[in-house]
Amino acid sequence: MSGHTENEITIAAPLELVWDVTNDLENWPRLFSEYAAVEIIERDGDSTTFRLTMHPDDNDKVWSWVSERTVDRATRTVRARRVEPGPFQHMNIRWEYSEVPGGTRMRWAQDFAMRPDAPVDDAWMTDNINRNSKVQMELIRDKIEQRDRERRTASVGAN
Repeated sequence: MSGHTENEITIAAPLELVWDVTNDLENWPRLFSEYAAVEIIERDGDSTTFRLTMHPDDNDKVWSWVSERTVDRATRTVRARRVEPGPFQHMNIRWEYSEVPGGTRMRWAQDFAMRPDAPVDDAWMTDNINRNSKVQMELIRDKIEQRDRERRTASVGAN
């Protein structure tokens, strides 16, 4: 068996701003509530290999893994995969961005499978990812929309 999730949100901000903010890996700990740290390991063209470290969970366990992320600005897509899959047999994520009335639609599609010895199964992880994606997307939306409001206010004040 394997898991698949699709989640999306519309952000009332220009596509360029949404793209730039969400692809600024070094700032992910300030963008996502779940990440404590990001360590860039290697950059090669449009691909970045990096370590993500989460805040401790309810049992004080700190989860960390290495991922590779490749951006394609021309198609407004990002492909990512866990290089160190941990409890996953595999984890692949596709980010898609598109201009829509009222702003930018950001969509995440995740395909994964849990290892047989993982502490949870595919169904549990599917529910968990769907719940958490909604929370993280709403946080990201709110932060980017606030940044866009501040940017527009500053540009009006400069005129």
